[in-house]
Amino acid sequence: MNISMASIGTSNLGVLPEVMGFPHKKLLIKKFNLARKQLLRQNITFSCNRKTGITRAIAPEATKGPTLSSVPLANYVPVYVMLPLDVISIDNVFRDQVKCEKQFKELREAGVDGIMVDVWWGIVEANGPGLYDWSAYRSLFQLVQKIGLKIQAIMSFHQCGGNIGDDVFIPIPKWVLAIGENNPDIFYTNRTGTRNKECLSLAVDNQPLFECRTAIQIYSDYMRSFRENMSDFLETGSIVDIEVGLGPAGELRYPSYTQSQGWKFPGIGEFQCYDKYMRTDFKGAATKAGHSEWDLPDDAGTYNNVPAETGFFGPNGTYLTEKGKFFLTWYSSKLLLHGDQILDEANKAFLGCKVKLSAKVAGIHWWYKDASHAAELTAGFYNLDNRDGYRPIARMLSRHYGTFNFTCLEMRNSEHPAYAKSGPQELVQQVLSVGWKENIDVAGENALARYDGYAYNQILLNARPNGINKNGPPKLKMAGLTYLRLSEKLLQSRNFRTFKTFVKKMHADLDYCPEYDKPAPLGRSKGEISMDELLQATQRTKPFPWDEQTDARIGGILAEYWDRLVNKFFLSN
Repeated sequence: MNISMASIGTSNLGVLPEVMGFPHKKLLIKKFNLARKQLLRQNITFSCNRKTGITRAIAPEATKGPTLSSVPLANYVPVYVMLPLDVISIDNVFRDQVKCEKQFKELREAGVDGIMVDVWWGIVEANGPGLYDWSAYRSLFQLVQKIGLKIQAIMSFHQCGGNIGDDVFIPIPKWVLAIGENNPDIFYTNRTGTRNKECLSLAVDNQPLFECRTAIQIYSDYMRSFRENMSDFLETGSIVDIEVGLGPAGELRYPSYTQSQGWKFPGIGEFQCYDKYMRTDFKGAATKAGHSEWDLPDDAGTYNNVPAETGFFGPNGTYLTEKGKFFLTWYSSKLLLHGDQILDEANKAFLGCKVKLSAKVAGIHWWYKDASHAAELTAGFYNLDNRDGYRPIARMLSRHYGTFNFTCLEMRNSEHPAYAKSGPQELVQQVLSVGWKENIDVAGENALARYDGYAYNQILLNARPNGINKNGPPKLKMAGLTYLRLSEKLLQSRNFRTFKTFVKKMHADLDYCPEYDKPAPLGRSKGEISMDELLQATQRTKPFPWDEQTDARIGGILAEYWDRLVNKFFLSN
């Protein structure tokens, strides 16, 4: 799962207490009731439409927007739901098929357009190099197709486990881990030498260390095999999106903030470039630049430092020096080249298929309002107040007709502690804007499961920042939203009623349209974009303006006020 929120064990998240595992239930109930009484004492006039009032916990109805009978279909934003991480078990079995069929039917009846599912490398190619077993995924896809849902398939070349939301463990293939026993430098490595086995380091992308194959060749072979074995689903249009895994949690980033290695929110994380291959690469680059004396950073702190505690990220820190700028340019450029290479292979593998390619980027919002943007820098996003670290990614994606999939769409600044200097709203605005400026599709996800209208309204705002256009396509609009994730809790009657309203509002109150998300045949990637041209995109520009609130709001002002009030009381403990 993507991780763009604080550690679930804290009380500073702005999420519901069920997610936080809040321990003091009696006190919580008492405060909940007190909050309700305080709301009732407010000088608020209730109309006969009381359902949009304080009864948030009983699933508020949507407020009425403009008359939408004539709204063009171009305002429609498709909604997908991410499946449980272990819908296919680690032993490659599609379990609970009867339960899944029931749940899929409920999603279809709610107007949901499709599902997203991790297609785990560690499951499919578990038995040895080039030995693929797609049978369980074929059974799953057959059921999804039967129900009438579309499929977003993630090429998951990473481990499941070790991050927030990972409640199961699925490692990368054992035969790859065995190679790592003799050569641990195939894994990302921090300054103290700790290895991260979530995924292969980008440093071995072109190293023939895996039964004479490079990592890039492994990924390419896997995707080609997927196309061959899923050709019927591709031909019928059931599979509409291939999200290409590019790093930990499937995201294009370094594993700089791994919970299993001790990271806690809002730690700045650590650079992950101290394996022998990355060291050699950096030394060669520094020597070529005339600075053979330069080495990798030794003053950037550890996972749970704050910027001011380090020499690298502190005021007048190393990141502002010539040496620091050179390192950060090199570090972020390696990530760009990594994504570009794998997406080029994905384009070749799915050339001509009626699918979209996409790549996911993490929403690292903590320390966004600090001058250093430290947490973004350690993850490989060289983003500063005067430098855009995301537009080069969007430009790279444009070469492959790729969709920029971003996270943390549900978050607001007020939901995070002040000391973390979080800015999820500005971050989302920046990232979506650069995608649109590069003329590519932009899609997204919520970071953690939320069931309240307050969170849904923020997603709705980001999906159409300037609202619905009754006369044509919206000025700005996301290409799709994937809700994280399908669960029994989502399907509970109160939560699901609110969710169905949310789906309807994402569709601009239009009827479900199964033909809406119908990609054209994938064309061959455009010519290579030089690194100089990619780096030209780092010039910071103003993001597009956002409305203050969505014009498709769920529940009205009173319901949103109730959600905020309840969250405030949850956070006060």
